[in-house]
Amino acid sequence: MSTHNTSIESCIACMIACEQCLTDCIETQRDDCAEMCRDCADICALTARMQARNSTFRADFSALCAMVCGACAVACEEHAMHHESCRICAEACRRCAALCNVVAEECV
Repeated sequence: MSTHNTSIESCIACMIACEQCLTDCIETQRDDCAEMCRDCADICALTARMQARNSTFRADFSALCAMVCGACAVACEEHAMHHESCRICAEACRRCAALCNVVAEECV
């Protein structure tokens, strides 16, 4: 499978993990993590769409997505030992960040 398709799938998987983590964070009042997951879910969804349509801005969105995913991973890793949703989200964010960085570099 191409990096392009793998990155799109990774963005979608990350968006889902972030949404699930966001729900868990709201229920357990982890506001710092919840805010980060919300931003990450949104940028992942938009980046997947930009990559899918081969937008002129896909490199820019991919680079931003990688940055936001990296920050979200850091936030979720703080809770990962006690909250499964944070562990899953952090892993999905790391995977998405790595693939979005590849897409950003390939598009330049």
